[in-house]
Amino acid sequence: MAVPTAYSAAVSRNRPAVIDDLGVLTHHELDVRVQAIAAGLHARGLEPGSTLGVLCRNHRGFLEAVLAGIRLGCRIVLLNTDFSGPQLADVCDREGVQLLIHDQEFEAAASQCALPFGSVLAWAAAGTLFTTLDKLASSTGSAPRHTTPPSIVLLTSGTTGTPKGARRKGGDTRLSLQLPGGLLERIPFRARRTTYVAAPLFHAWGFGTAMATFALGGTIVVSREFSPARIAESLERHRVDALVTVPILLRRLVDGAEEDLRSRDLAVRIIATSGSALGIELAQHATAVFGPVLHNLYGSTEVGYAAIATPADLRQRPGTVGRAPLGTVVRILDGEGRVLPRGETGRVFVDSGAMFAGYTGGGSKEVIDGMMSTGDLGHFDADGYLFVDGRADDMIVSGGENVFPREVEELLLARDDVADAVVVGVPDQEYGQRLRAYVVTADGHAFDEETLRDDVRRSLARYKVPREVLPLDEIPRNPAGKVLTRLLPDGQQA
Repeated sequence: MAVPTAYSAAVSRNRPAVIDDLGVLTHHELDVRVQAIAAGLHARGLEPGSTLGVLCRNHRGFLEAVLAGIRLGCRIVLLNTDFSGPQLADVCDREGVQLLIHDQEFEAAASQCALPFGSVLAWAAAGTLFTTLDKLASSTGSAPRHTTPPSIVLLTSGTTGTPKGARRKGGDTRLSLQLPGGLLERIPFRARRTTYVAAPLFHAWGFGTAMATFALGGTIVVSREFSPARIAESLERHRVDALVTVPILLRRLVDGAEEDLRSRDLAVRIIATSGSALGIELAQHATAVFGPVLHNLYGSTEVGYAAIATPADLRQRPGTVGRAPLGTVVRILDGEGRVLPRGETGRVFVDSGAMFAGYTGGGSKEVIDGMMSTGDLGHFDADGYLFVDGRADDMIVSGGENVFPREVEELLLARDDVADAVVVGVPDQEYGQRLRAYVVTADGHAFDEETLRDDVRRSLARYKVPREVLPLDEIPRNPAGKVLTRLLPDGQQA
């Protein structure tokens, strides 16, 4: 596998490669630093095939660490910055991490890990002159040539428990380290453009688009902290062509900086989201602010991408996740594995060519005729556009009726007095299951349970009305925006 910086340094030598909180690195400067860091990591004990863990927020250190690992032919595990100390230790032990590169804020958690080759500091607090990674970048020497292909281990979201490691086929990842034609067919990324990656780099979506930007000789803009005002300013100052994000961060951006964004001279041609459900109301709000530039990718760590909705798709068919891109096949199957006709809801199965090769701890997703389950239920409309109705394990049966919580969530989120909402199923002695809604009230509004229930009652069938609506200050979510149901008050896992 070619190292992305080697190519980009050759074709875009003096163009900016990374712009972060520390300033600008050109493609040539980044390539030189990556070579030196790879040599330094080798001197610490890493060899081709060794396992390197990376626990960093969005900044140059994350990219340098991963690219150096690729250059060495390492197995690279991308770790979630939300991990607690015990959870980090458990994942590092399970994945066999030998050396960990991390930010200073994670030092206490990293100290709980057994690491044969120790750790390397990638980002230090203000006032620290040098990080360990900076020292490695100034070292001399060279990394050995290797024939072992590097590999990336991406972790599942872990919304209901410990995340699993997902192995990519053949030690490669077509989703993350190559440029699939299907992605470019539906989302028009272009060479030598500037992309602001607001999605977490340790997730498949953020990482994959960052590597794609490098491969196109472009510039990546990142920041360690998410700030709507700062992103608005950066979009204008750096003439950002594409913004890559997740729905929860897009919502915070358009809610928190709408007037600022509207007043700026922006060059944003693409906004691309993935990672969790986009939602009709958010899609319409973002389009009103930025214009018809919103694209939404539906997929998972396991299957790669399944469908992509273009701005036209989202305008003409609100709620769709679009069509399967070039090289991807999506089918809706019933419980017996038979293909369902358009209009009928069933299980979503995908063959993307970028499917994972199983979990690192063993096991895999269900596969039927070479197609892998996403774990979602969905349907095609009459014209072949895919709609996701909800997670298969989210659907509840209340009094004999099938209910999808997502439909109720969409209704609540469309209200001006609701900033965020999630609906889950909980046990009920009389009906088997019932719906419970959790709502974050928008600023300037008062929480009113009966008004919210009445609104649902006017719009949906009686059995879809939540029995209770509970107020929350914040919905617990992971960095990709997926709800952590285990952390909900009186929580029942959805």
